[in-house]
Amino acid sequence: MSAIVAPRQLHLNVNILHSGFVPSAWRLPDADPKAFIDIAHYVNIARIAEAGKFDAVFLADNASIADQINFRPITALEPTLLLTAMGAATTHIGLIGTASTSYNEPFNIARRFSTLDHISGGRAGWNVVTTADLGSARNFGRDAVPDHAERYARAAEFTQIVKDLWDSWTDDAFVGDKTDGRFVDTDRVKPIAHDGDFFSVQGPLNIPRSPQGHPVLVQAGGSADGRNLAARHAEAVFSASQSFEEALAYSRDVKQRAAAFGRGEEAIRVLPGLTTIIGATEAQARKRRDDLVDLIPWDYSLKRIAGVLGIDVDRLHLDRPLPEDLAVPLNGNGNHTFFNATVALARRNGYTVRQLIREMGGGTGHRVVVGTPEQIADDIEQWFVAGAADGFNLMPDSLPDGLSDFVGGVVPILQQRGLFRTAYEGQTLRAHLGLARPAGREFSITKDEAFFMIGP
Repeated sequence: MSAIVAPRQLHLNVNILHSGFVPSAWRLPDADPKAFIDIAHYVNIARIAEAGKFDAVFLADNASIADQINFRPITALEPTLLLTAMGAATTHIGLIGTASTSYNEPFNIARRFSTLDHISGGRAGWNVVTTADLGSARNFGRDAVPDHAERYARAAEFTQIVKDLWDSWTDDAFVGDKTDGRFVDTDRVKPIAHDGDFFSVQGPLNIPRSPQGHPVLVQAGGSADGRNLAARHAEAVFSASQSFEEALAYSRDVKQRAAAFGRGEEAIRVLPGLTTIIGATEAQARKRRDDLVDLIPWDYSLKRIAGVLGIDVDRLHLDRPLPEDLAVPLNGNGNHTFFNATVALARRNGYTVRQLIREMGGGTGHRVVVGTPEQIADDIEQWFVAGAADGFNLMPDSLPDGLSDFVGGVVPILQQRGLFRTAYEGQTLRAHLGLARPAGREFSITKDEAFFMIGP
């Protein structure tokens, strides 16, 4: 008798981009301009997402002022501190935060996310990024951004060290036996003794293995180096595909690369970014989109697109197409994901720059769907059923009302169609995503290692 295979389950995260994806969202009548630094704003969004049975909330991060603060809010609060507060106010929702491998150290990141996993009862995830902007480099004492290949080589070594540190305690290392007076079985805790091209880290981590074994590893990469990093280490991948065909090809490519690294294709969930603008009718949704875009100064949008493309803003003209000679951003050293997605959308539809800005909701890179709850549910179902996505990293046009519209309008339709959960079946982020718990390592230490760890 053949085994019964459970149907695939759709996964949904909400990417909390302060006031919302559309740059003018903070100008809406009910919006609070100071929400980007208000913990109550983020807690409210987490609770709405949890009521909608979302897998996780997601926080991006920057190590510099990477947007035009003369017009809009920025990513300001440090993600792991913010997620800790959000975790204390919720019970099930996963907590994914971004931390750069370019301007951190592996030990600190391993400890920080393991701590979040302990505090939240197994709901933590780390979004692994390299950092490509000059402002961040200068904030860490560098005059230039390391080249693309170097950033990803460092990221690969960094991520492996973090995983090794998470495994430097076995699950049964902590004993806490009051009768025998045994607190930790030191045979089950071992240094990693890493000495590589970028880092020398002795270990072990100074915290027991966390509830999930490893916090969930997340990555977003459009370049070949980024896809390889995702295929080797990531368990969820955030992508930026503007068309169904691009998304399907990306999903197949990353999963095939994962298989080449000895991992099963089911080891990775591919979650494209998706911005939703919802109305009771399609006309109302399009009016909402247009009203939001009309609140954005054209100069702001031009500078933003120029930054993504790595060109001078003077080369962009609102009523002309993008320049024909665009190559990879900043000679290959910029953000490949958003560059490729933006150029692909413009070229495929023959948009002028003005049309491109409007179609993208004033943002850059991620796909925007405008319509009724039924139309948005149809779009999600098409991509999911065909394998172009395992779910979506949702970016509502404005927050919190855009998320409330999705939870109240789209989620019930997805549930009625049997695509999305009606209740949480587990407590951890791994359980929500249907991911296996890493087995960890079995080892015994030498006398010299024991001396190093606990002294004579």
